[in-house]
Amino acid sequence: MTKDYKAAALHYHTHPIPGKLAIEVTKPCDTQEELALAYTPGVAEPVREIARDAEQAYRYTSKGNLVGIITDGTAVLGLGNVGALAGKPVMEGKSVLFKRFANVDAFDIEVDAESPQAFIDTVARIAPTFGGINLEDIAAPHCFEIEQQLIEKLDIPVFHDDQHGTAIIIAAGLLNAIELQGKRLESAKIVCLGAGAAGIASMRLLISLGAKRENLRLIDRKGVIHSDRENLPDYKQAFAITTEDRSLADAMRGADIFIGVSGPDLLAPAALKTMAPRPIVFALSNPDPEISPQLARSVRDDLIMATGRSDYPNQVNNVLGFPFIFRGALDVGATCINAEMKIAAVNALRDLTKKSVPQQVLDAYAVSSMNFGPDYIIPKPLDPRLLETIPQAIAQAALDSGVARYTDTTDR
Repeated sequence: MTKDYKAAALHYHTHPIPGKLAIEVTKPCDTQEELALAYTPGVAEPVREIARDAEQAYRYTSKGNLVGIITDGTAVLGLGNVGALAGKPVMEGKSVLFKRFANVDAFDIEVDAESPQAFIDTVARIAPTFGGINLEDIAAPHCFEIEQQLIEKLDIPVFHDDQHGTAIIIAAGLLNAIELQGKRLESAKIVCLGAGAAGIASMRLLISLGAKRENLRLIDRKGVIHSDRENLPDYKQAFAITTEDRSLADAMRGADIFIGVSGPDLLAPAALKTMAPRPIVFALSNPDPEISPQLARSVRDDLIMATGRSDYPNQVNNVLGFPFIFRGALDVGATCINAEMKIAAVNALRDLTKKSVPQQVLDAYAVSSMNFGPDYIIPKPLDPRLLETIPQAIAQAALDSGVARYTDTTDR
């Protein structure tokens, strides 16, 4: 980051007022009568209704369109464990994206918790405020335990975006790339470098979509996760397979797909050369990928590549997912975000990529054309059709799988 860019970023977050969020009033409160309706005595009427039936909170308060973005600050961006308070700019930014892309109200909560259980207890106690919980920037392995316990405790969607949001966007782009390369997910050899939240969730989702566990090579700091390794935590043990592969270089030989959710410059050109014909490379470390597109293409001219950056084609960006997933879940009062809803998001994103791109999207990205192909395997974040299609797919999946509170917004 240049000195000028750092200064611009700090200025942006400072002026004209500190931070990126404010609260607005949605009802008139300009007369004595309106004040009486907004507060006492009028407010007593919805209080009585909610005390009688808790579901009425969705009718009389903002709960049904409100998401809590909650972190403990243990895995903020690529900066690591910077603490809860230092994570606040990121959580505010996430709130901005919820509002900008899907008109979902959200505010951030930074929890200074001494243990995962303390974090779980805190979130569970404040959960009645919200229609959904977006967990963010929580380090593995605690993120798995935290999310699972909160899902079991709460009757609103709990979604760790670093896990499932990333996995959904990866899966959508990957399935399109597989189609273009003439491969099949069921027979593809997949190497995933990075066994944290995003890597584990992505492999779980790909298996649910048809990938074979025996074809997966999950790699952590110690190398390939194989059946002879000892003292593996449960979430890694599930991916321990019988194989002679031990290193990344071993695993890459004959691989069809590489997914990197790890760190910069970890994929050597020599390893890329050994991949199968027509390889797929998702180098998603951000801002610096596991291998740069320029270097990768100098080694393999038959690949399809994606990164996490907006200045290269095929950006895997979570903003394609979480605002619209929550929009759909909130619209029908879903009690969770289940596997069916995640798969619905994958398929909706895949299908949208194959449709004709509107002129306003071309204008936003200053290009004359954009068509399904090696450089366009996933929609662009500024595509307005995301709001028209993804929430509907999520809502329908919630209805079909029986986790919706109501069939449409008029039931509220």
